[in-house]
Amino acid sequence: MSDTPAYDIVPDHRDGMRVLWDVPIPQDDGVVLRADVFLPEDEGRYPVLLSYGPYAKGLAFQDGYPTAWQTLSEQHPDVAAGSTNQYQNWEVVDPEKWIPHGYAVVRVDSRGCGRSPGVVDHFSARETRDYHDCVEWAGTQPWSDGNVGLSGVSYFGMNQWLVAATQPEHLRAICVWEGASDFYRDASHHGGILSTFWQHWYDKQVKTVQYGLGGRGPRHPVTGLQVCGDDDFTDEEMAANRVDFGGDIRAHPFIDDYHRTRIPDWSRITVPLLSAGNWGGQGLHLRGNVEGFLQAASEQKWLELHGLEHWTTYYTDYGREIQLAFFDHFLKGADNGWDRRPRVQLQVRHVDDTFTERFEDDWPIPRTRWQEMFLDPAARRLSETVPAGGTVEFDAMGNGVTFETSPFTETTEITGPLAARLWVETTAADCDLFLTLKVLDESGRHLAFVGAVDPHAPATQGWLRLSHRALDPARSLPYRPVHRHESADPVEPGVVYEVEVELWPTSLVIPPGHRLALTVGGRDFADPDLPEIRMSNFKNQMRGSGPFLHDDPVDRDPRVLTGRTTLHAGPGRPARLLVPIIPPAS
Repeated sequence: MSDTPAYDIVPDHRDGMRVLWDVPIPQDDGVVLRADVFLPEDEGRYPVLLSYGPYAKGLAFQDGYPTAWQTLSEQHPDVAAGSTNQYQNWEVVDPEKWIPHGYAVVRVDSRGCGRSPGVVDHFSARETRDYHDCVEWAGTQPWSDGNVGLSGVSYFGMNQWLVAATQPEHLRAICVWEGASDFYRDASHHGGILSTFWQHWYDKQVKTVQYGLGGRGPRHPVTGLQVCGDDDFTDEEMAANRVDFGGDIRAHPFIDDYHRTRIPDWSRITVPLLSAGNWGGQGLHLRGNVEGFLQAASEQKWLELHGLEHWTTYYTDYGREIQLAFFDHFLKGADNGWDRRPRVQLQVRHVDDTFTERFEDDWPIPRTRWQEMFLDPAARRLSETVPAGGTVEFDAMGNGVTFETSPFTETTEITGPLAARLWVETTAADCDLFLTLKVLDESGRHLAFVGAVDPHAPATQGWLRLSHRALDPARSLPYRPVHRHESADPVEPGVVYEVEVELWPTSLVIPPGHRLALTVGGRDFADPDLPEIRMSNFKNQMRGSGPFLHDDPVDRDPRVLTGRTTLHAGPGRPARLLVPIIPPAS
């Protein structure tokens, strides 16, 4: 990349910043991406915070995601304080909060989205190459000091793992805030079961800001530019410029080259990283944040785990100040103590959705006491001893059966990953298992938590398709089974199969008198007692599992899955839930 800029744009001076609107970034195949660059008023060279994604840099947060913005600004006034909020964008930094600290902020519209032309193909090798070249471009501009950091939530975090593995010369650090890392296991197929989230997301959040909408799309609230480019394409031209993302995912039910392209090479991620996950992020991101932290080859890496909504903590003073300390250290060389910080920062969750901050040395927490809780089919209990043998059966596509502990006699913390071992028999050609962990109060009422997207989420969830039961022995651990998902193993009616099911990490401080309850069923968890809750950027009603549903009629073919599922348990088949109990720190 040349040190000479390939553009001549007069800076727009506003709100204490110099802004370069719609800067061109040429790619090696001739496509020209577009970026907005926010700079301090004083001329100089600054470290760069870069984001690259599909949500259109000109679409104001308030206009594109009004439900989320209203909740965020009303419940967390520190987010809007100290900013005009004219430059707020979905899931990326507010430049008005970062420019005063001496950073340059660059927002790039990804290929085919916003004001960047081209074909939309999410997380593809082409898109990752674009991102790599944008990092190198940002590192060589006259306003850049050559140190580039990546920041952003969700999509803007997921693609950080991929581009970091390409090792751009100017990349110094990444901050992955709620960003999945294994596109198959974390995002597209949970336990081998297709998630329909991506098709709905594509329709609601990408097609609506695709390049070529031109005059049919929104306008930038500050510049007046058309958010989705100056070209007005026909519907047919628009369709030709995007892949069938949902169809592509459905066409690849196993981990093959399609998915391998979208899963990073962990051995090549060596930059310092901060991975921030959400306890309520089952269905998307949480697993990836934890696994990214564990698997990346970086010697300097930290994990932070919090609660509340998916987009909230990133924008609050709490989240922003963590990010600032991280980037100040690695992009500016500040001796601010970050390098002496414990590797894990937890917001330990209580049943009233309050949190207690605690730092730990590693993940899982080294002093974890792994407690086996055995399934008792006859009593529908979870107990610390193996029960007498028995079975329980349920409709293979129904709500399933629930096993409860006795009331806890003392305050107990459960923080970490969980896993279940089950013995399963089915009368169907295959069997989908949906595991849901809940907390019940003294009256037996389900205590839901604020999830990353759904406001009434269970403690955690796990999934497995019986034909995907084959484990990867090199990666599996007792508390975190990892399945191969490379082919289907036969399922014969009447045969009892031993399976391991991963439940995503959680954090709970359970008061005396409360219980844990594990439901094993054949469909997505939904609480029928919840009021109708909808959000502006999602299609479905929120009933406990958010938008992360498994209801594709082809993948969940009733002709394959209809039947009866039987769970076996007893001395020869010790079905159990493995639970991480955390004793107080000494």
